[in-house]
Amino acid sequence: MTKPSRARGFTLIELLVAIAVMALLALVSWRGLDSMSRATTQNQQRADAVLTLQATLAQWSADLDAITLLAQTRPIDWDGRVLRMTRRGSDTSTPTVQVVAWTLRPGADGTRWRRWQSAPFATRGEWVQAWNLAAAWAQDGAAPTGGATDVALMPVNSWQLAYFRNNAWVPAEPLPVAAANPSNPAGALIAMPDGVRLVLTLPPGDGLSGTLTRDWVRPTLGGPRS
Repeated sequence: MTKPSRARGFTLIELLVAIAVMALLALVSWRGLDSMSRATTQNQQRADAVLTLQATLAQWSADLDAITLLAQTRPIDWDGRVLRMTRRGSDTSTPTVQVVAWTLRPGADGTRWRRWQSAPFATRGEWVQAWNLAAAWAQDGAAPTGGATDVALMPVNSWQLAYFRNNAWVPAEPLPVAAANPSNPAGALIAMPDGVRLVLTLPPGDGLSGTLTRDWVRPTLGGPRS
């Protein structure tokens, strides 16, 4: 009669080896999950940055497209710090005018491109007031008053502007007062440039970075002549 054999168990060394292998697999899996999480976060940050950039540039183009020429006013002005524009109001049912301004301003969350917008108005006196308020806002960070709004848009390290005039791009500077036109004595104080070139330097980070150039051309430029 044969003697039944006893079941052989794991030795201590075998258990230690198995535990070490499982620990190594867990570590590799954790690193893989951590890398996937980081990649997902970076992709989300980049997607958010792209959406913010698209919305900001769409507003920039909309402001330029809506610039209007009013008697004895400046449709656009750049002083090296702030770009101010006189534009039609966004409410098409009620014809009004607004002053908008763009500038860079440092803050707790870094330097950001900001946009200021006045309340709608209808007289030249109100234009003068809004025009001066926009300059004060850019100069000393005055809080918006009188129905004006101030929005922080996107991180930007620096920006440059150029005008397209006389068939060439030239650095933006205060435009000279236009010569008197006997056929239009109530015209605007300065003539609009044919185009505006925007150059943004974006800060390094997980989102967008580098230099971005955006050209805007007057919608009526090159149109049919009467």
